[in-house]
Amino acid sequence: MSPDERPGRRVMMVAGEASGDLHGGNLAAALRRLDPHLTLFGIGGSRMRDAGVETRFDISELAVMGLVEVLRHYRRLRRILGEMQRLLREERPDLLITVDYPGFNLRLARHAKRLGIPVLHYISPQVWAWREHRVKQIAESVDRMAVLLPFEAPFYERHGIPVRFVGHPLVDEVRPGMERSEAQARFRIEPEHPVIGLLPGSRQGELKRLMPLLLESASRLRQRSPGLQFLLPLASSLKREEMESWMEPIPADRQKESGVQRYVSRHSDPVPITLVEGLGYDVMQCCDLLITASGTATLEAALMNVPMVIVYKVSPLTYAIARRMIKLPNVGLVNIVAGESIVPELIQHRAQPDAVVAEAERFLRDPDHAEATREKLAAVREKLGRPGGSENVARLALEMLENGRQSAT
Repeated sequence: MSPDERPGRRVMMVAGEASGDLHGGNLAAALRRLDPHLTLFGIGGSRMRDAGVETRFDISELAVMGLVEVLRHYRRLRRILGEMQRLLREERPDLLITVDYPGFNLRLARHAKRLGIPVLHYISPQVWAWREHRVKQIAESVDRMAVLLPFEAPFYERHGIPVRFVGHPLVDEVRPGMERSEAQARFRIEPEHPVIGLLPGSRQGELKRLMPLLLESASRLRQRSPGLQFLLPLASSLKREEMESWMEPIPADRQKESGVQRYVSRHSDPVPITLVEGLGYDVMQCCDLLITASGTATLEAALMNVPMVIVYKVSPLTYAIARRMIKLPNVGLVNIVAGESIVPELIQHRAQPDAVVAEAERFLRDPDHAEATREKLAAVREKLGRPGGSENVARLALEMLENGRQSAT
């Protein structure tokens, strides 16, 4: 039966943060291309809405990171989980697709399984790095896993969980939308001076912990190299107003409506920073270096072949607990995929302005070091698989829908 002949089927999709919204949006677009009659609804952000997902809650209500932070927002998260469980009972979708965000999504998936609703979990939690005991919870909660990294499939196969390596969707997604010279003109960059991108993360908690570090580091770097320029791409889960606790807009700026606006840091030694909305890959292609929060952005930077310094902080209690449980020597995804420390990681107490400045200047002042890093970043791209990741997941989802239809018949 062709997609045009099938009755419309309903798929609930749930993402919980900016990276999940990105991947969920591309998956939703692939699903609609393969079966235009699908109805998609759930939790997402602007990317998923643009792809045709009716969002009952926005990801901004879920974007919480760290054990202590989750406890602080537990009542709100529990309320949203209850509402989504009610929707599963009342609307009975033909398939639930959970995208990353395991703490919330695996609970929702377990409820769906009890209702007899098939579950596809897209993007594995890092159980291979810590909390391996959660594999049992995953086995009880999902019907299929779609994983992004090549070493994840054998891990799940060893635990008897149906899994498919689909390739990383970022291989398709990460590309600039304009020529580099056009982007430089749009962002008012002087090509003769180096450019540093500041990526503080996609959650409010990350802003709170990392923006002071990034701004102090930027101030010290600019004192030592006055020509340095700074760009800050705004994550889709954040609003421009949320940055204004740390940066003050320049009143005379004329590009506010175009999504590009000059700010100056609220700092004893203010630094001019250009804030850019919705053009993250165009920002990256203009940068000689990124100072970035750990997370999906490190893989995006690798695919754009831009050297980086990874920084991250969580609450002291979260760090103390995680430090005992994490089994890998690195926390940055780019280093995990590479299997070695190809870019520096400054985590928790090591995330200090002096250390950031030292690592940043090594890249800026040593072209051989920067070029050697780019060569290793290119090797990471090869490990992430061939193009077509989102469509591979979409085809797996449609297989599950078809199998469910046949079972019902």
